[in-house]
Amino acid sequence: MFEKSYITDCEGPLTLNDNAFELAAKVIDDGDELFKVLSLYDDYLADVVKKENYKAGNTLKLILPFFACENLTNRDMVEFSRNNIYSVRDSKFLLSYLKKAMNIYIVSTSYGQYIEAVSNYMDVDFKNTFYTDVDVDVLNLNDDEIEKIGQFKKLILENPDDYELFDDIFFNQITEMGIYEKIKDIEVVGGEGKKLAIDKIIERDGIDINNMLYIGDSITDVEPLQFARKNNGISISFNGNEYPLKVAEIAIVSPSAVTTAVIANIYAKYDKNKVLKFIEDYNASDDLKVLFDQYEIDLEIREKFFEVFASKEYPIIEIVTDENYEDVLKSSKHMRNNIRGQDIGGLG
Repeated sequence: MFEKSYITDCEGPLTLNDNAFELAAKVIDDGDELFKVLSLYDDYLADVVKKENYKAGNTLKLILPFFACENLTNRDMVEFSRNNIYSVRDSKFLLSYLKKAMNIYIVSTSYGQYIEAVSNYMDVDFKNTFYTDVDVDVLNLNDDEIEKIGQFKKLILENPDDYELFDDIFFNQITEMGIYEKIKDIEVVGGEGKKLAIDKIIERDGIDINNMLYIGDSITDVEPLQFARKNNGISISFNGNEYPLKVAEIAIVSPSAVTTAVIANIYAKYDKNKVLKFIEDYNASDDLKVLFDQYEIDLEIREKFFEVFASKEYPIIEIVTDENYEDVLKSSKHMRNNIRGQDIGGLG
């Protein structure tokens, strides 16, 4: 075990995917639009209503009856996931470095079928991943229920802002179906679920609560980012939307994970104060190559960074303040949409 731990979300910091959205678009007619509407509803329940015992990321549960209508199987999910992994540039490079410097964990809201595929692709120990565990093979509907779910889909798409209608569908009508018994106990690893996953890591592996870096990009990362920051760790929004940027201490806006490797390198060698001082110096420097020498950035990371950013359009690395929040958010959303696409970038 290393002294410090690197805990990362998957979709955003490591991959460009939103696997559940892409799966919905593939197997459900108008599934992309359905997923986007349900994602906004999910954000509403988590962030506005603050529904009791509701976790951000529950879109992955809300969509399940619609998957069941299409007879989606675990095998389908595994095959689709393996064949549709799109990684953030240099994320494999980042993880290769981290294996020599820090304990690595992936804590993701995504379905386990996708995270297993990613862990194999990225060569990360699957036992150090946490995810939403779903067995779609047991999700069955009778003919009448299939017809009803089809009607619900039509109503949702025709009335995308009618959240009272959605409340009735998901918390009154679907709860009366047999499939609900299989869905209700699924633990979505999002928001508080991610923080609980970190609690499990601390208990299982005995990692130092004051020596962790957490990086995320969406509403499901708010609680773990707050937890890391509260315990004097590093909290990073990577091409994040407004949710992580409101709570993270550091913002990275970059098309490449090598930027994250620079921060991880400094943190692994030194401490949080050194990271914050580097960011201050980074934004004041007129010669980053000299600065990287001063901070003894590993040669491999240094060479990769200046290869990726040879045009000198260097990435944004900022300590988030009230004064720079709006500017950073604008740049972060632009990068998010640019590298992940408008559909995925716009999801909470």
